[in-house]
Amino acid sequence: MAKASDGPIGDSPALSSLIADAAARRGPPPVHLWNPPFCGDIDMRIARDGSWHYGGSPIARPALVKLFASVLRRDAERFVLVTPAEMVGIAVEDAPFVGVELSGDPQGGLRIRTNLDEWVEIGDAHPLRFEPGPAGALKPYALVRGDLWALVGRPVFYELAALGEVRERDGKDVFGIASGPSFFPMMDAADLGAVGPDPALG
Repeated sequence: MAKASDGPIGDSPALSSLIADAAARRGPPPVHLWNPPFCGDIDMRIARDGSWHYGGSPIARPALVKLFASVLRRDAERFVLVTPAEMVGIAVEDAPFVGVELSGDPQGGLRIRTNLDEWVEIGDAHPLRFEPGPAGALKPYALVRGDLWALVGRPVFYELAALGEVRERDGKDVFGIASGPSFFPMMDAADLGAVGPDPALG
């Protein structure tokens, strides 16, 4: 296993510039408004478990990871770290965030906390979606911001499923998750018991 380290991050001019720009800002940066030149891909990767890696080594400092995440954007071609002056591409194995905690209730609304301690209010602005996984399993996701999603971890998946209910949609019964006035179908009610979470979920 690679040793957790910030490694050569400080030696990278592109990353040093990104860090300096992000650190100088207050509040969420308006990354959706920026269109700087693309400066190429860098050796940075977000693993399926939500950990960030640079140069083959995990990034050890949570504050640094949160700083990078604050300037992360999903474009049509790739995931990028972006500032008003430059943009670099990074690799993401699945989703950039992981849902690690659930709170609230279906009537009052559900909230999911990401691995970077960002709480998301589940609803029309931050929907849930359920994608097919291996062998008929399900991979649940929650929208965090922009086109950046959190892969919901196994414990939270089971908590969500325990709160699920059957409703009629388009003339058939579906099982899904309610959060306040919003409802997110998970599967046909007839398939209950035959579908579970993706075994690879953490």
